[in-house]
Amino acid sequence: MTTARVATTPPQAPPSTPAPTIPSRHPDGPCKIPIGLRRVGPLLGLRKPDRELFRHLGELLTIGDEPADRLVEWMHTAGMARSRPLFERALVNGIDSIDDAPAPLREFFTEVETVPTWVDRDLIEKGARVMRSGGADGLYVARDVALLGGYQFAGFNQTLLRTGALEKGSNTRFAETTQWATDVITENGLLPQGIGYRSTLRVRLIHAMVRRHVAALPDWDSDTWGLPINQTDMAATLVGALVSPSLGVVMMGLVNRPSEYDAVAHLTRYAGWLLGVQDEFLPTGFRDAIRVLLQTSYVLSTPDETTKQLSVPMADDPLQWNYSRFPKLRRKIARAQHLSVTSGFLGPAAMRTLGLPFVPPWYPAIRFPVNIIRSVQAQRPGGRERAAIRGAAEQREFMRIMTGGEATVGHAAKEITGH
Repeated sequence: MTTARVATTPPQAPPSTPAPTIPSRHPDGPCKIPIGLRRVGPLLGLRKPDRELFRHLGELLTIGDEPADRLVEWMHTAGMARSRPLFERALVNGIDSIDDAPAPLREFFTEVETVPTWVDRDLIEKGARVMRSGGADGLYVARDVALLGGYQFAGFNQTLLRTGALEKGSNTRFAETTQWATDVITENGLLPQGIGYRSTLRVRLIHAMVRRHVAALPDWDSDTWGLPINQTDMAATLVGALVSPSLGVVMMGLVNRPSEYDAVAHLTRYAGWLLGVQDEFLPTGFRDAIRVLLQTSYVLSTPDETTKQLSVPMADDPLQWNYSRFPKLRRKIARAQHLSVTSGFLGPAAMRTLGLPFVPPWYPAIRFPVNIIRSVQAQRPGGRERAAIRGAAEQREFMRIMTGGEATVGHAAKEITGH
């Protein structure tokens, strides 16, 4: 393992040239965001973006990740058979393990191995323990609210459809996203060459590969959708996967201390930095993380015909899950359970937009008293560590139920990118 470099100042994102036409985003456009988020925003003094901010966020729909995009261009020029093994070697052992490393590869890894001065490792580990403590309920929020509700983001849907989302299925996509998130919140996962560090940079590479592939397709409408996997898309994915579960489980009775929420935001900030998200979307605290979640939801939430095309099959995914006992009955219960979570957080109007039946939120209701007790227990001496152990076990079991094993980060994009 190599010793991480330490930057004297946080690296600045390289300048990019916006596309000729900025995709239209304005406060009066159609928008469906979770009821809970609409309520939490004003309580924290956060308001709907004004027209100037909407235009700025629209501009960011045309901005990708220049360091990763440059790396992928070099990899294609050099040949993936040669360059991909070098990337993996640098990822696992550090760039200094490669003698005479090609300049583009060294440039990329020198940047990501240079740890920003604001990184607090203790705070990251604290945030990871809190997120593991969310257990299966935290993953349910990520699946049933962040991912399923995210199908109201029409521009992002267009990228998904062109990477085989319907053929591969939403279960595979969520399993890969969950595998990345659980890698990130693993103990010491974000240390240099740690499991979360490696998974995050693999996701960043896949994003750049998909961006290159999809943007070149003849039917990609950049004037309407912007750039595939743009900065706003990446920010929404980041906070949706890592922040929304900690916020959402409050409705199920899992409540943490303010300092613990800020620790979650700090972990998210560093994971997002590794992922190539620009500074303005990297949360400096939990309130700021909600700001990012709110703003990206407003600018991206423009449902169209692709919304139902992707959301309806996902609602039926539990009917194929791997239960060892009473599988038929448990699959039906699971479908109703997850629809109840989606309904409780998104509300009847969003359920209609998604093409899904509204199910009374019975699951959050029955989990609330159990999780209130767990929240109290977690604040006792040694309680957070015990909660994190229990929660991580629940998360592994949920992954097993969904997939029958583990998911491979980036596997779903291989057929599209060829790598």
